[in-house]
Amino acid sequence: MSEIKLQINNLNKSFGSKQILKDLNFTVESGEFLSILGPSGCGKTTLLRILIGLEKSDSGSILKDNSDISNLHPSKRGMGIVFQNYALFENMTVLQNVEYALLHNKDFVEKYSKKQIREKVEKTIHDVGLSEHINKRPTSLSGGQQQRVAIARTLVMKPEIILFDEPMSALDVDTRLSLRAELKRIQKKYGSTMIYITHDQEEAFAMSEKIMIMNEGIIHQLDTPENIINNPADDFVNTFVINNLQIKMDSLIKYVKEK
Repeated sequence: MSEIKLQINNLNKSFGSKQILKDLNFTVESGEFLSILGPSGCGKTTLLRILIGLEKSDSGSILKDNSDISNLHPSKRGMGIVFQNYALFENMTVLQNVEYALLHNKDFVEKYSKKQIREKVEKTIHDVGLSEHINKRPTSLSGGQQQRVAIARTLVMKPEIILFDEPMSALDVDTRLSLRAELKRIQKKYGSTMIYITHDQEEAFAMSEKIMIMNEGIIHQLDTPENIINNPADDFVNTFVINNLQIKMDSLIKYVKEK
């Protein structure tokens, strides 16, 4: 039986008079790849920011390994995040961007020598397939390569949970397909629990063990891709997911055939 890595209890969040998250309850298993799928404005990015500690919920709790982390600083939660816009330092090389995360972490600096830190950084860059670009700056890299640098910078911290905020939305189809496979390979290698925000139905179904479908701050369904397709929970799931998934799959098949 899989262990519960993350447990969310009765989570609520409002901005002014608008309630963004409404009494959310769900769990994430250790080593699971969970996609949170929903239209823009449904609350998924707010949820992600609350999980990592960049936003505070109005009520509810977040448990990791049965310990309440709701009030911990982001650096103490054992999580890493990969943003949509990469957030790389353009004046630094790939090596320096990834190394920066460790050199500015007190725990790592006290525990490891500079040589050991450099070795960890070089290994992580190798793991994401960027060894030949290690001394290049972000501006000379493709969008997909830049996103791999951002992933490496998160991976090098060895987080137990990695959060992704629509990391492929700005990439072309070829790059997205390649990066999907890369992410799954990395997950298997590192054994990480991954929570992946997306509004793309085909992307969620291609990558996930479980999918949580949200709209207007509530969870409509949390299940395996197969169960969602075979047994959509309500009209929203059927319309937003099933119908759009078929359209996206038809479009992808056409794109592949035309290449």
